Amino acid sequence: MRIAKLNKDIKEDILNNLLKRSPNQYETYEKAVAEIIEAVKAQGDKAVFDYTKRFDKADLDTAGIRVSEKEIEEAYSLVDPEIIRVIKRSAENIRAYHNKQKQYSWFDSEPNGIILGQKVTPLASVGVYVPGGKAAYPSSVLMNVIPAKVAGVEKIVMTTPPDKNGKIYAGTLVAAKEAGVTEIYKVGGAQAIAALAHGTESIPKVDKIVGPGNIYVALAKKAVYGHVSIDSIAGPSEILVLADETANPRYVAADLLSQAEHDELASAILITTSEELANKVAEEVDKFTKVLSRKEIIEKSLDNYGYILIAEDLDEAVDTANEIASEHLEILTKDPFTLMTKIKNAGAIFLGEYSSEPLGDYFAGPNHVLPTNGTAKFFSPLSVDDYIKKSSIISYSKEALQPVYEDIVRFANAEGLTAHANSIAVRFEKEKK
Repeated sequence: MRIAKLNKDIKEDILNNLLKRSPNQYETYEKAVAEIIEAVKAQGDKAVFDYTKRFDKADLDTAGIRVSEKEIEEAYSLVDPEIIRVIKRSAENIRAYHNKQKQYSWFDSEPNGIILGQKVTPLASVGVYVPGGKAAYPSSVLMNVIPAKVAGVEKIVMTTPPDKNGKIYAGTLVAAKEAGVTEIYKVGGAQAIAALAHGTESIPKVDKIVGPGNIYVALAKKAVYGHVSIDSIAGPSEILVLADETANPRYVAADLLSQAEHDELASAILITTSEELANKVAEEVDKFTKVLSRKEIIEKSLDNYGYILIAEDLDEAVDTANEIASEHLEILTKDPFTLMTKIKNAGAIFLGEYSSEPLGDYFAGPNHVLPTNGTAKFFSPLSVDDYIKKSSIISYSKEALQPVYEDIVRFANAEGLTAHANSIAVRFEKEKK
């Protein structure tokens, strides 16, 4: 990994380089995505079957597109019982954490007849996209589905691409069953997003679409936003480690590589106040990379978006971390909890040398669907809040409205909205005569 002294120019170069990974930079794919969406809107199932044959090499029809209970039962027989046990334990942790996020309707009343409040209602239906292809992610199923179940969503529709035999990865089906998915369809890519957004003969339209995917999926979600809600347009994974001289270089290197292995666009950055640690981490990265299974991906990721930056002090390190606003932020310093209070922008913060990033990906309970590409400056992790909507409640008695109605009339007239003013004034026209 390249090592550099942290300064203003280096910081700007890194920020500009990281932004190149945003899905918004891939306009060349947008035309193809738009064509897929229009085809699915116009042709429904036929287009879905055609694209599945073209991209996934699987022959599907109306009878086979939905995953059956028999296929789910078969999946349990194919997955190692120990993996099923871990999936169940992970689901319990995720459920317990998200239960603490639940919001409830509330009402405040005053003696004069004013009632104000907020009504919390779960979304009626949600579509969850789960990647397939080169890798399968049962953990993604748990993280996207369980908060929806906690929120009270009744219909959770999952789509995921099949293999050439029309089969879904067994671990994905087990996770879906454990999480509480309502129905599962064998379709991936932009065509899946289009089907969830507009509906087909087989696949129901939903109110919101969540879940990660490739560039086609990301751009399809962007294109259908407005017809349905979406969680976010996720970019490549990223990790930033803040470390001082007390950090274990072997741990730091391992944690950086845990994200670099995702894909060639993943980002792994260390910011440290110790030049000695920087050099040791670089050595450990080289050692690990030689023996890890995804060596080629890791090397490309580190060549393009891997950095070891040496800061003057921890304040400079924190300032840079806040500007980068990383998806995952690890703090491996003498006093990580104090340093954490200075962090303003990060998707998830991991404190201490035994809280490495994969703990959050798989098991701890907080959601691993996090803001990327600097959007942690204004976005939050996926949560129960993403699966509810809120309605304001307003009720005034005549006695409550009378002392203030003239002020409302004045306000409306000042904006030139005389019908608004009249809507209030008409209720007191007899008193004015």
